[in-house]
Amino acid sequence: MTAVNGANGGDSRPVFFFDIDNCFYPGQFYPGQFYPACNIHDEMQTLINKFFVKHLELTSEDAHMLHQKYYKEYGLAIEGLTRHHQIDPLEFNEEVDDALPLDRILKPNPMLRKLLESLDTTKVKPWLLTNAYVNHGKRVVKLLGVEDLFEGITYCDYGQLPLVCKPSQDMYAKAEKEACVPSTESCYFVDDSHLNCTHAQARGWTTVHLVEPGVTIPRIPASKYQISSLEELRTHFPDVFKSQAADAV
Repeated sequence: MTAVNGANGGDSRPVFFFDIDNCFYPGQFYPGQFYPACNIHDEMQTLINKFFVKHLELTSEDAHMLHQKYYKEYGLAIEGLTRHHQIDPLEFNEEVDDALPLDRILKPNPMLRKLLESLDTTKVKPWLLTNAYVNHGKRVVKLLGVEDLFEGITYCDYGQLPLVCKPSQDMYAKAEKEACVPSTESCYFVDDSHLNCTHAQARGWTTVHLVEPGVTIPRIPASKYQISSLEELRTHFPDVFKSQAADAV
């Protein structure tokens, strides 16, 4: 990764923003060969609920309900914790995201790498856009073996209050500024969150909702484009990918 924040202000390329968690894993690139029991989402839910129980002195059931409430209202559990309980986001990060056993779950994903390498970076700038803190985002893409294929990362800065995260328009504005997009209409975006996609599309971004196989198809589409695998991006946006002939070289 060549940058964390900021890019060349003279760069006129459109930007392709990628969410990280639940987009780059689990297993949509390994049909029949998914990561064994890749339950990162479940492990994170467990750690978040433990944090609620420990720091708010709740029962496990009440912790789960409050966690879900904050996620639906704010798009991020820690947002509710900082707003209503004066919780230190960096403490939350240490006990939740940084505590995830990613090293034993994730491994380099050659099919993901091949897809990302086939983006034509003379035409589009690959950029990460995550609600996680920078430690977690960079850790995941490094374990997947794709950290060098992005020109920067926009993340929720747990060290700065109030927190700015998706689906807030402030987060999308922050991403545009840091990635130096030429215009709002020059933004592509893929995310697994219906809420995040809805708000990005309302902003004018070309938005793709990733709904993995086995996940309930939303009754109301989040955006114009809906896919079940990142590989489908080639079909919807052939102009931002290298030709098949170029890929073969």
